[in-house]
Amino acid sequence: MSATADAFALPDIGAEIERAIQRNLKGLDFLTSAAPAMGQTGRDEIHRRGTLSLYHYRPLVDEIYRVPLLIVMATTNRGYILDLAPGQSMVEHLLLKGYDVYMMDWNAPRPQEKQLRIEDYVLDFIPDSLRRVQARSGEEDVTLVGYCMGGVLSTLYAALHPDGPIKNLALFTTPVDFSRMKLFHAWSDRRYFDVDRLIDTVGNVPPEMLFASFDMLRPAGRSAGVVQLWDNMANDEFVKSYRMFDRWGAEMLPLAGEYFRQTVKELMWDNKLLKNELVLGGHKVLLKNIKVPVLHALAQHDHIVPYEAGQPLVANIGSADKEEVVLKGGHVSLAAGANAVRRLWPKLDDWLGVRST
Repeated sequence: MSATADAFALPDIGAEIERAIQRNLKGLDFLTSAAPAMGQTGRDEIHRRGTLSLYHYRPLVDEIYRVPLLIVMATTNRGYILDLAPGQSMVEHLLLKGYDVYMMDWNAPRPQEKQLRIEDYVLDFIPDSLRRVQARSGEEDVTLVGYCMGGVLSTLYAALHPDGPIKNLALFTTPVDFSRMKLFHAWSDRRYFDVDRLIDTVGNVPPEMLFASFDMLRPAGRSAGVVQLWDNMANDEFVKSYRMFDRWGAEMLPLAGEYFRQTVKELMWDNKLLKNELVLGGHKVLLKNIKVPVLHALAQHDHIVPYEAGQPLVANIGSADKEEVVLKGGHVSLAAGANAVRRLWPKLDDWLGVRST
């Protein structure tokens, strides 16, 4: 057959039909089977109070670093994003490297918890959890590791407690300049968004509203993801990964009403943290008061916390030992998944190792 004929050769119809059949069978299995199990690393709930669950992960090696780690999760999401599956778990990775790992994870706030404010998280939940970690580990020093809004809460705590017990502060995708979160500003524009009416009416902010607001940041993202899933339906590893991330994203938590109102007004609208005007418990939050070693990891393609929103953190804190690192990935893939295995996790281990003895 000539080269010209090759160029116009018809596809193998039989092979295409077989691929379509297999894809549909895989799709049927996807729709009818349970999602993969997540959060499988052994742990013990050592304290529970309302919206807070404090976990201690069981060690996987005999020797551990002296300084324990307390992970503060984002208040909108479940902590198992950092413990997806064996081999794909930041928690498991840290345990295998010899760290003593604890996590502040969140449950849906109860109706009576609608009055919780930022102060309750920063001046009650975090210090109480730190005391419990100290008592259980027998160590005075603790490293705080904060993800997204968990990073904001950790930063606020560190700024208000410059004398300890924080040994190190490691943060992922933590916003400081809320004026640079343009898409969030678009849907929470104070000219049109009556946050007082919302909170006074519903109490705690329902997850459906939060889920929709995140979807608005990338309007075509969900549809594009479904198309990509269909194209890769025969790839079992891709489908498993998709299902884990999809389940985690769908299990968004409601937010305590007053916490949400305060976040919108004082952080999003008035940008008080960057302006050094935020007051918690009668004390002004000053980033320059943070003196402990700080690592801040930002994602190159983060549509939730753009680089510009997180960049001022390291520049404004008072630590002599501070580092910002920008890694390839998005808001979630920075910390979880194959990208994180290659980039963030080794960096975090290297940084923590010399500061945890």
